[in-house]
Amino acid sequence: MADVPADTTAGIAVYDRKAGWFTELHDADRQFRAASLVKLLLALDVLGDADSATLPEDERARLTAMLRSSDDTAASHYWSTRGGSAIVTRTASRLGLTGTVPPPASHPGYWGYTATTAADVVRIYRYILDSAPGPVHTFMMAALHSATRCGNDGFDQYFGIPSAFDGPRAVKQGWSGFTSGGCVSTPEARAVPEPVAATAPGTRPASLDLVSEALHTTGTVGPDDRTVVAVLTLHPDGTPYGTAYGKVTLLTDSLDVPGAVRPAGTRYGTWGSGVRVRAAAGTGSAHLATLPAGVQVLVGCQSQGERVTVPPYTNDWWAYLPQYRGWISQIYISSPGDTLPGVPDCP
Repeated sequence: MADVPADTTAGIAVYDRKAGWFTELHDADRQFRAASLVKLLLALDVLGDADSATLPEDERARLTAMLRSSDDTAASHYWSTRGGSAIVTRTASRLGLTGTVPPPASHPGYWGYTATTAADVVRIYRYILDSAPGPVHTFMMAALHSATRCGNDGFDQYFGIPSAFDGPRAVKQGWSGFTSGGCVSTPEARAVPEPVAATAPGTRPASLDLVSEALHTTGTVGPDDRTVVAVLTLHPDGTPYGTAYGKVTLLTDSLDVPGAVRPAGTRYGTWGSGVRVRAAAGTGSAHLATLPAGVQVLVGCQSQGERVTVPPYTNDWWAYLPQYRGWISQIYISSPGDTLPGVPDCP
């Protein structure tokens, strides 16, 4: 069952395509501001029933960047050139979405303020996977299967599905209201009834929360895109990105997701901002990534390396993070002592 943190508002829908039923539903028809999830609708509107191979190369590149790396410039381009809110209205009608509507009249240009639900996000993926023309399916899923760790706006977008599960997977993430610390990249399901719309199709809730920090993880997990996962969340205003990142990952990990493979390792909290992941256990090695401040990390093993001092602490042990394929000094891991209990030494 979904383990939703006490201070987190969540809408969750998990659909097993192989079994043909939902394994998780939690407030699945609650409306959230979509943030970058609206880019799925923008891409479907652009592609229509066309063969993506016939698109000009610059158009294919723009669409790919929008889906793989959540490029905001591309989204704004399509919003301004294809009718803004009308895109949401016509695509929602075409896909039979019941809780997805354009931004409030007070924010007509804010495409991220489109309202959607976890149940509708599952409907979008099911359309892409099972109903869209073959070229549209192939193009969109290829981009989502190759989502980059860093979004083009400098956010680490590997929270939730990418952190909770090993591949194969495809993801489209959404975030709104946060400040980024910068990102460098390199068993049988139980049946749950179909969700019932909480509001009449295409209607806006009395109050769409435009203040709380939003962080959404959506996509597919398992061979042949077996399970569609949609986790939409809101966090108290002022919540640090790394804190929400960890909570969404743990929430996603708690779900019943057929076909998912959990990565091996132990999760630990970190402290400090600008913590760099290195190619080897030393500060002189290549900088692979920068952790969101305070984020939880999965530690695979530990080894001694360069001694690091951050007064009043000194430590020469380093943690290997398999999901980053790199190392951080254990001085930045929130655990007493120089070594991490229960974590094996690296070979």
